[in-house]
Amino acid sequence: MGKKVLIVDDAAFMRMMIKDILTKNNYEIAGEAENGKKAVELYKEHKPDVVTMDITMPEMDGIEAVKAIKKIDPDARIIMCSAMGQQAMVMEAIQAGAKDFVVKPFQQNRVLQALEKALA
Repeated sequence: MGKKVLIVDDAAFMRMMIKDILTKNNYEIAGEAENGKKAVELYKEHKPDVVTMDITMPEMDGIEAVKAIKKIDPDARIIMCSAMGQQAMVMEAIQAGAKDFVVKPFQQNRVLQALEKALA
């Protein structure tokens, strides 16, 4: 089986899009979370190989979640997902420990490229 990915996005549609790209390319879905708080819980539970993390979410945003996950596992591999025009947040996420970022709407090649880079 492929690498395990935790998908984090408050939009069910976006989670479905990423899940579709990943399952078609032999990745295993470790779990799905709709906010950063749940992402941290699922990370502890499933120890995925990589996480796709939305930046803007309710309860706990992606940047806070990256920091929390990095505290649990300094080697965590996290890819930020963001809509255009969130450059400052993307930079903050990278400084917090994210490996890469993918812009929405998702393009399959870019998502796979980011995952391969994070897992390398």
